[in-house]
Amino acid sequence: MSEPSNTPSPEGPGPVTADDVAEAVQITVAALRPASGADWHVPAGSLEWTCWETGEHLADDLFAYAARIGSLAPSLDEEEPFGFSRRRPQGPANTVTADVERGVGGLMQAVEACGGLLVAVVRATPPNTRAFHIFGVSDPEGFAAMGVVETLLHAHDMALGLGVPFEPPAALCARVLHRLFPDAPEEAAPWPTLLWVTGRGELPGRERVDKWRWYGAPRAT
Repeated sequence: MSEPSNTPSPEGPGPVTADDVAEAVQITVAALRPASGADWHVPAGSLEWTCWETGEHLADDLFAYAARIGSLAPSLDEEEPFGFSRRRPQGPANTVTADVERGVGGLMQAVEACGGLLVAVVRATPPNTRAFHIFGVSDPEGFAAMGVVETLLHAHDMALGLGVPFEPPAALCARVLHRLFPDAPEEAAPWPTLLWVTGRGELPGRERVDKWRWYGAPRAT
């Protein structure tokens, strides 16, 4: 078997791949499923959304990224054309929702299904494909990285609300930091750094971040 494409190299931690999306979704579901009996209507960390709403938002993000970069005619200058709705005025605007009657198990299945769509699309889409995102036109690797970041951060948010531990692998965090956050400090551990650059944590000697974004533009070749 050939060596995985995301093996770290002297030039950096390696590219973000479809396998990284799959790993992020799998560790998220593994961390949150044990809390299926908890109250999922509590706030997800510092968000205004509940844990259930955040789970639906995550599924919706993964679906939307797959739809954008996987379209037969990707758009470079506009949002996807899907309709959306909110369960309540303060909740997220989602195209994808989960059947409440199916409970947390169904919600996790929705996250896994939409994650699988993004995994398949990233694997199948030519690397020179480009599609619109509000943070910059991006490529399949960029959308994979966005999917990983959304997954890890919202897993963190839900885990805080539900009172369960969650800490993703350092190498996975390092790859998405390298791809989407070029100005991120390199001296701290990758997971605390990812939380810091997205306004969710502290780093010694640095002010807390209150406004943030990522940079999805493809790598220069």
